[in-house]
Amino acid sequence: MQDRYADTAYTNGYEFTSGSGYQLPEYTFVAPPEIASGQIGHEPIVIVGGGITGLTLACALARLGVRAVLLDEDNTVGVKGASSRGICYTQKSLEIFDRLGIYPRIAAKGIQWSVGRTFAGRDEVYSFDLRQQSAYNLSSQPPFINIQQFYIEGYLVERIHELGDVELRWNNRVIGFEQDDHAATLTITTPAGDYQLRADHVIDATGSRSPFHAWAGASLTGKKGDDRWCIADVRFPDRPPGERHTWIEAPFNENRAVWQHLMGDDVWRIDYQMAPDADPAYVSREDVVRERLARQFGPDMQVDIVWVGPYAYRSECIDRMRHGRVFFMGDAAKVVSPFGARGGNTGIADADNLAWKLAAVLRGQASPSLLDTFHDERHEAARQNVQVTHRTARFLRPADGIERTFRTAAISLARQHPFARSLINTGRMAVANPYTQSPACVAGGGLSVQNVRLAWSDGTEGMVNDLLLWAQGRLLLLVFGDLSADALKRLRTLVDHAPLRVVQVLAGATPARAREHVRDPQGHLKGACHVSGHVWALVRPDSYVCATGQGVDASLVDALSAALGIAHEGDRP
Repeated sequence: MQDRYADTAYTNGYEFTSGSGYQLPEYTFVAPPEIASGQIGHEPIVIVGGGITGLTLACALARLGVRAVLLDEDNTVGVKGASSRGICYTQKSLEIFDRLGIYPRIAAKGIQWSVGRTFAGRDEVYSFDLRQQSAYNLSSQPPFINIQQFYIEGYLVERIHELGDVELRWNNRVIGFEQDDHAATLTITTPAGDYQLRADHVIDATGSRSPFHAWAGASLTGKKGDDRWCIADVRFPDRPPGERHTWIEAPFNENRAVWQHLMGDDVWRIDYQMAPDADPAYVSREDVVRERLARQFGPDMQVDIVWVGPYAYRSECIDRMRHGRVFFMGDAAKVVSPFGARGGNTGIADADNLAWKLAAVLRGQASPSLLDTFHDERHEAARQNVQVTHRTARFLRPADGIERTFRTAAISLARQHPFARSLINTGRMAVANPYTQSPACVAGGGLSVQNVRLAWSDGTEGMVNDLLLWAQGRLLLLVFGDLSADALKRLRTLVDHAPLRVVQVLAGATPARAREHVRDPQGHLKGACHVSGHVWALVRPDSYVCATGQGVDASLVDALSAALGIAHEGDRP
């Protein structure tokens, strides 16, 4: 497969150049073999959509050595003629990208930030520093990095080519779909002709206008917002502060909201809230945008406009994230307002959640019923994110009556009293969603594990992600404290019958004795697993706790069964 891409220019040759805006890469179309053979192909997994969600899934499967084909109707990353799109990537997403091997590229290009300031008029009414919060300060990745979405997508393409196993088919548009008890059939059109693919599993990552909604009979519950915004991606000779600044009532924007973020290439993303009846063509005219920028930064400020465009949003959530052989993820599953960076980041988490489950099932290590937990876990996250972002949207554009009264009172109180500052809602920043309704997460399970530091047996530093990579898609059992000979014997029996790697975590001063022993000198690993005392924590490949407990007994066997989707069948690993 690698030879088919020998002439494809997929390396990062699309750096931003002042005066030319965003120059996206273009990937070479290669005619699929099914066209020449006239045969219907068959693949275990077909991913439809080469945005950040589909590419993350493709990269995760490639890292696990799982064969898949990704189809994209375009021949580039990002959207031709469009803006930076997603820009804020959360700690959880960065930890995922670290496991996939692209975090160093993101860190080198992007902008790390942790301080956010919120203003009402000229007054600062709220601020935070995420590095001072316990939910963020132990990970090896920062709370946030700002970077244009197309850069991350490009890095994912590069990494997929490096890893192999996943085939990227550009300029392949799906125009038909059917499924039965045996497989799904996709009809695809290309510049070289049409063909068909049969697939055991189809992943829809085509976005909010997905045709798979109708093809699979999926229903959505949604609400169209009445908010209008205008994005201006700009560069300045002199940088404003590298912080997230938001205005609830910006005096330079007719007392409407404004967002200000620094991204890669010293490009600033500024979002201006517009009047509900604003004309998109008018608000995105260059002369109108320059006038708006002059009001904010002063008439003498020199500005290089990179891109300008209006946008509106809606909230939408699919009824089920699996319909037969189709899995919906990213914007194809839910659409949220952009406040708090809960859009693209949740699509990344969708992909990370499903990848290891598909790998485990295809390898025969887990029951096919494990795939149903994708809906249980990620639909809960989708509903929560829709609810959180809807509340922010109503705070930023309140309806007349109780909503406006509440906002006015909150702003007034926050100007004078610290207790009221938490009422200011310009976006509750995205976090790793807990899973409280999943049959795969039992006692003590369902919480994310940060990528904290630990010590290897030789004293060198490691991270949680190193352990997960070492486990190679298996479950990871972390045992805190010494084990008796009888407990070790029972563990060996489990390891012989389950896709499991066991690591004993010893106290700070105790020398670790082998690769299967690590030290946790400051207790960060134990804290990241949300446990205390002499216990064990069963951790999944997506760095979520399946379960915690004490003693190598039936509770551990039950936790393993649940994590592999076989508890209801009565089997035991």
